[in-house]
Amino acid sequence: MSIDTLAHEIGRIAQNDGERTTALPCLTLYRRSLHSEPMPCIYGLGLGVVAQGAKQVALGEEVIAYGPGHSLLTTVDLPVVAHITRAGAAEPYLGLWLALDARALVQVAAELDLPPVAREHSPLAISRCALEAPLLEALIRLVRLLHEPALLAPLAPLVQQEIMVRLLCGPHGPLLRQLVAAGSPSHQVARALAWLKQNFTRDVLIDQLAARVHMSPSTFRQHFRGLTGMSPVQYQKQLRLQEARQLMLNHDLDASSTAVRVGYESASQFSRDYSRLFGAPPQRDIKRMREQPVA
Repeated sequence: MSIDTLAHEIGRIAQNDGERTTALPCLTLYRRSLHSEPMPCIYGLGLGVVAQGAKQVALGEEVIAYGPGHSLLTTVDLPVVAHITRAGAAEPYLGLWLALDARALVQVAAELDLPPVAREHSPLAISRCALEAPLLEALIRLVRLLHEPALLAPLAPLVQQEIMVRLLCGPHGPLLRQLVAAGSPSHQVARALAWLKQNFTRDVLIDQLAARVHMSPSTFRQHFRGLTGMSPVQYQKQLRLQEARQLMLNHDLDASSTAVRVGYESASQFSRDYSRLFGAPPQRDIKRMREQPVA
């Protein structure tokens, strides 16, 4: 089976442009007939695959271009800027996103005889690797199961487990093992990221956040930037602004009330930060969002 087979299977289901949720909540399919503008968004723990077309993802100063034959793994929630760079009516962009479960990964990793990971540093929590044939075949089987509703419940968990095993044992394995290895810097920072995600509206001192995960402030800052490509303050700000965008987009809130809800004390500062991240003031950006699909 080839990447063209995966493109065919995605195209059978995603027949119209847009984001297509599936009967598997963890699996999302994408189809686009036009390239898109760079769009800030958040990638969580998961695997992205482009079956046709091409895409670019930027995290801080790191820019990753990937297309057919590559897989993109992110291990923690990362504020990125993504856009589709190659798509057309004759050959639309076709891709998928498979969200991964951290607890399931820990359980699978515990059952495997994997080499230990180096604990002295935290690699950037995003990686692009060649898409190996066995992993590609497992992804094709998972997408094909969507055509067999009666078999989906008993078989999908087995294929998902195979995918996790292949990820842990393949080129993405060292990055994933950093995440699941208790006591590693990546694991400690991931705990802090999870806490920030739930408490991003609160004013948090970095020293207190470091203490929560039993790291010194200087070590915490070093590993946090190594993993996410940004400082804790920048990360929290992006969480606030991404949440603000969704609130205004989905609940028709004005900028001033949204600013307060996401933790800003100054509406003018909120507007400046928002414009800096999204390229336009809140009202204009929301109007643009409603007219343009997200990458």
